[in-house]
Amino acid sequence: MRTIDFDSQFTAYLRAWLEAHQDEFEDIAQLELIMPQLYEQFADTPAPFLDGFTPRQFFERMDSPRQLLDLMLAYLSQQVPLPDLLLQRLAELGEAAEEHLAQLLLDPGQMLEARMICVRLLQDLGSTRLMQHYINWQLQREDRDELADFCLESLEEMGELPLPFMLEALQDANDIGREALLSVLSRYPGLPGVYEGLIRLFDALPERQAILAAYLGRLGDERALPQLIARAGEEGLRYLDYIELRAAIEALGGEAPERVFDDDPDYNTWMGIG
Repeated sequence: MRTIDFDSQFTAYLRAWLEAHQDEFEDIAQLELIMPQLYEQFADTPAPFLDGFTPRQFFERMDSPRQLLDLMLAYLSQQVPLPDLLLQRLAELGEAAEEHLAQLLLDPGQMLEARMICVRLLQDLGSTRLMQHYINWQLQREDRDELADFCLESLEEMGELPLPFMLEALQDANDIGREALLSVLSRYPGLPGVYEGLIRLFDALPERQAILAAYLGRLGDERALPQLIARAGEEGLRYLDYIELRAAIEALGGEAPERVFDDDPDYNTWMGIG
């Protein structure tokens, strides 16, 4: 399938435009401000390399989500920069594209990048049809899992709709998955089991104490103060962890113990010492 490098074409368009308007700009910052406007201008300008069609029209002529997704896969496999206009066209097709995006996303044989793009496009469409799949992908996940991270962001964008299902999933998740789910659930104070889940992980995973402290501070449950204060006073605590613990303690209305970290390299770097 033919793939056109629209980025290179835009670069050529921009170079010609700059030659014609070189006396209108004093510095690069001015140009950066109007770059989105210039790209829109490029998108709506008839182009010889498209037989007189504009770049936008080139994609608007495609009404088939399957055709557009096949073209997207061709761009990715050929390592040609993926045009924003292609993704915009998929989003414009709305519900007509939803089923095709879901099918590609659920295909484990597809490229990871393509599947992550599908998550973002479904999110742009406001789709919640794969909500349970997104939750299930958190259950036995590993710490580094880009697809699961994208799905978690989409769950967060869905607001309160997935919360009951995420709460139910906590009992079946591994520790990494439970932390991922709780990172979203901690945004909603008062949900049953969230405080208990965070405290259990805070005690069980000291290597994750900084981020878990941030979630506890966000949750706003003052019951966490004794554990947070005790941890902030422990010997061997790293300065950067202390910063997060102190922020959580103060967010809950407490006062963190004063500490000295002169021997911590992170502290010296943070303070510009050495």
